[in-house]
Amino acid sequence: MLPHDKLDLILRRHEELSARLAQGAGGGSIAAISKELSGLDSVVAAIRDYRAAEAELAGLRSLLDDSATDADMREMAAAELDDTQARVADMERALRLALLPKDEADEKSAILEVRAGTGGDEAALFAGDLFRMYQKYADLHGWKTEIISASEGTAGGFKEIAAEIVGRGVFARLKFESGVHRVQRVPDTETQGRIHTSAATVAVLPEAEDVDIAINEADLKIDTMRAQGAGGQHVNKTESAIRITHIPTGTIVFVQDERSQHKNRARAMNMLRARLYDAERQKLDAERAADRRAQVGSGDRSERIRTYNFPQGRCTDHRINLTLYKLDKVMTGEALDEIVDALTAERQAQLMAADGA
Repeated sequence: MLPHDKLDLILRRHEELSARLAQGAGGGSIAAISKELSGLDSVVAAIRDYRAAEAELAGLRSLLDDSATDADMREMAAAELDDTQARVADMERALRLALLPKDEADEKSAILEVRAGTGGDEAALFAGDLFRMYQKYADLHGWKTEIISASEGTAGGFKEIAAEIVGRGVFARLKFESGVHRVQRVPDTETQGRIHTSAATVAVLPEAEDVDIAINEADLKIDTMRAQGAGGQHVNKTESAIRITHIPTGTIVFVQDERSQHKNRARAMNMLRARLYDAERQKLDAERAADRRAQVGSGDRSERIRTYNFPQGRCTDHRINLTLYKLDKVMTGEALDEIVDALTAERQAQLMAADGA
């Protein structure tokens, strides 16, 4: 059974916030009230729908239990009973999902980092393939991708690349991508047709705002330098590249994409905030995990999470044992939602089980 006292508390809180907003709460509290109210709107709608369906079901059962109910009315009630019971069950599940703890970072944009792992040139090529997969996936969702920094591989691809993906709900869709991605394929340089295995690591960080993480300027060491590149007419001859070191944590970010030192500094600070914010989230997650192991995988970024097997055209996510034989569509971002949806559903199921739902 659903906790009806908890549902009543949520409804009362929603009414209280609505009244305060209508009265015109002063100062910055309006933004806070509006944000909390917006977060409760979908839950309140689910509660009201569920209770209306419950009342309808109770009415049908009352008609069937009443000996005074005439035959026609009894037949009508009996015909509607099964459908109404199924609808109540569906609404109860939807409400349980709505009541699950929310990840406050889900609606945020994200910083995506892809790095070549073991495998030399082939790993760098695979890192490039992964980045393009996420870029295409972002395009399909109407998100904007901006490269922050990149170091190209000697044979193509990237040794590492970082980008900002801007849009609503980016982190919610990409947060399960963090980890080690393994590829199995025959490199173009392989003359005997042997399959090689290489890897790349992916990190997805929720983009932090000033209110999420406070950074003391005195804790920063900021260096300027010339942007690195292969040379030629586009080589940057000014010291516009920025490296920022956060002294207390030893976190280092380096940005050289823009020719403007000011823009590079702003991007580097944005990236630093995201890394520090993510580190704090990881710490809190680890503390929660000590009490209950309700996570997709371990959440450890050193864990191998997915294999892309090109000869067989398959993509396997090892956390949920899901295999899709449509690797081409995964790499173009078209089928990535199937994996993301399955991971999200598994996460919700684990949270519901941990909550005793």
